[in-house]
Amino acid sequence: MEKQNIKILVTGASGLLGRAIIKTARQLNWEVAGLAYSRAGPGLEKVDITIPSQVKAVLEREQPNCIIHAAAERAPDKVENKYDETRNLNVTASENLATLARSVGSRIIYISTDYVFDGSHPPYRVDDVPEPLNKYGITKLEGEKAVLAGHPDAAVLRVPILYGPVEYLDESAVTTLLRTVQASDTPTTVSNYEKRYPMHVAAVADIVCQLVTKLLQNPSLNGIFQWSGQEQLTKYDMCVAIAEVLSLQHSHITPDNKPAPGAPRPYDSRMDNSRLEELNISAHVPFKEGIRECLQEWVSQEQ
Repeated sequence: MEKQNIKILVTGASGLLGRAIIKTARQLNWEVAGLAYSRAGPGLEKVDITIPSQVKAVLEREQPNCIIHAAAERAPDKVENKYDETRNLNVTASENLATLARSVGSRIIYISTDYVFDGSHPPYRVDDVPEPLNKYGITKLEGEKAVLAGHPDAAVLRVPILYGPVEYLDESAVTTLLRTVQASDTPTTVSNYEKRYPMHVAAVADIVCQLVTKLLQNPSLNGIFQWSGQEQLTKYDMCVAIAEVLSLQHSHITPDNKPAPGAPRPYDSRMDNSRLEELNISAHVPFKEGIRECLQEWVSQEQ
């Protein structure tokens, strides 16, 4: 990507995707402001984005060209049990952020999910009607609508299940599978039903920064964008891949061909990437290559 004088503000900056976006943006010599809350560390500003006055003060001070709104509650099973709290973050705070972004003249990209679809008729185009199956998907769809209503030039970027360099294994639903693979003395079953399209956060960050550049070049570019990973994998497939690249056993893991327990998940939520491809935007990290890089140090630490 061509280096430009661009300033972005990232919410959820301490999270898995937020960290990757900041890293990529800084490699482009962009100016970056990062907002975080529960894990606000050095270089990040602690802001509760559910409090509009705090957000307003930051936006008026920073005046970013574009806001990347990555902060969200994203664990479907957790959302089922704390819906009101989740909706406040995923919907209400997102709507406020979009309205405030518009008032200071900033573009905004709202990070959404393939869970807005029910998974029965893939691949999903950007104009297909969403039908979320669980409360997480409902809040993200409501968040999309709120952001697009609050800021006419807003963009929504739907992405699939993510993985990357985690601070703890449970930070990603993909990397946490290492625990299952390593527990070779404990026979277990893992879902082989739901088809997923995992993406390395480095690839998503690349997509995001390419999209930021396009948005700033073209004021009329807005609306919904999507990017799915290129490899279809069930969680069982991911376990096998993790075992293979790390030279671990997986004979103790049995595929479960029934829907996973907990909040209902879409069967096959593959999204059509053509709108971004038409803008010459793309990025991909092969799963085995990416997951080996992410998990090798975790295995080495325990040996």
